[in-house]
Amino acid sequence: QEILGKYHDLFTVQWEGVIGNMCAPSQAEWEQLLTNCSAFLFYGMERFMSHVLLNWLVAMNIPKCRLVILLDLVRSQQSYQRIANSDLHKSCLRIALERPTETAMLLSLTGVGSIVAMQWYTNLEENAERLETLFENLLSFGRTTGQTIHVLQK
Repeated sequence: QEILGKYHDLFTVQWEGVIGNMCAPSQAEWEQLLTNCSAFLFYGMERFMSHVLLNWLVAMNIPKCRLVILLDLVRSQQSYQRIANSDLHKSCLRIALERPTETAMLLSLTGVGSIVAMQWYTNLEENAERLETLFENLLSFGRTTGQTIHVLQK
């Protein structure tokens, strides 16, 4: 909330989405958000693909979405327990499709132009720093996605 408030006046007037942890978006809400956006940000716990239905995603056509930023792979005791319980009901192949590289490939096949994604698990503080750096460079400084990723790598 603090980071969103800081960048509210820079393009965020047109932003819409789901904020908070009171309820998880339905598959219809995920679909509406992805199909009606030019950029999509997921900032959440565990794997992004653990929140959406695989069959639903691969059937989508979302070429208007030019950029997807996945700041996922944050792990807490509670999120780990949730994902472990969820994974019990999935095949090994399905779980493999939730990994970062496979997720990027699936999003690319749906028409997304660029994907920025985490490769390793992280904590909330580090992810908040990444989000701040992304917003600062993309929105305040007007850097390209590639320039911003280069800053993140340093």
